[in-house]
Amino acid sequence: MARDLVRRLVELVLVLLIVSVGTFALVGLMPGDPAVVVLGEGHTAAEYAAQREAMGLADALPVRYGHWLGDALTGDLGTSFVPPNSDVADRVAAALPVSVELAVLAMAMALLLAVPLAMWSAYRSGGLVDRIVSAGTFGILSVPSFLAGMLLIALFAERLGWFPRLEWSRISEGLGGNLYHAFLPALTIALMETATFTRVLRGDLITTLQEDFILSAKAKGMAPVHVLFRDALRPSSFSLITLMGISLGRLIGSTVIVEYLFALPGMGTLIIGAADAGDVPMVQGAVLVIALIYVLVNALIDLSYGRLDPRIRRAHV
Repeated sequence: MARDLVRRLVELVLVLLIVSVGTFALVGLMPGDPAVVVLGEGHTAAEYAAQREAMGLADALPVRYGHWLGDALTGDLGTSFVPPNSDVADRVAAALPVSVELAVLAMAMALLLAVPLAMWSAYRSGGLVDRIVSAGTFGILSVPSFLAGMLLIALFAERLGWFPRLEWSRISEGLGGNLYHAFLPALTIALMETATFTRVLRGDLITTLQEDFILSAKAKGMAPVHVLFRDALRPSSFSLITLMGISLGRLIGSTVIVEYLFALPGMGTLIIGAADAGDVPMVQGAVLVIALIYVLVNALIDLSYGRLDPRIRRAHV
């Protein structure tokens, strides 16, 4: 177990290093001149050159990367190029909780809906409920997230007036108000995840329900609820858990459309705004943080497999 943890830690560091190199190199290819972003238009070539020198842009790319990585390891992600030239780490720290909360709430909603739907559908495979669930999930997967968000806004925010649209309340201002404002955007994200989770878990459950130990449990007269929750769900969860890890990391950085529709101050909005403004330090810092979360979440998911199935733990012994 210790060797496995060390190996995974080394892999984690290597992946983060590769991601940081790729992020730094790609962001460096963004169009526009950082000196112009800082100084604005109308300055002389000499002034722009002096600004580039002051920003360290005259150094070779490996040297600049080394300086940036060294600062990042100490928690210093740089300073925004765009006035008021705020600290990147502070801006990320303010935006990250919004995206994380949306992603976590969406995942929780998706699981609460997907697990019972998948169980019911798999246990009665080929029946009426199974056909309805399969058709419903396929239909949801066919609807783009921006269209789903617009429909939910039109119905629940504008027509019924049950939820706000262009407002956000942080947890520090009260949990009730925060969840009230977060519910509709989280539901928008959760719809797609619910459909995906349901289809994946349903397929794995159908396979598991054909295993000998499940047939034996049924022959002993075990209740369907016991068979599904105690015997079938656990060994059928590997694909679902893997998908959850991928989805959670992805959602934190890809809630751009939902954040835009609901005017939320999250990571997606931060990155898009920074990219539009040519704010290189902001984009680099935000992408690095998202990559770090993504890799850590998937590493934890990978380690959790041994808790679900003892055979995996024995395979590493």
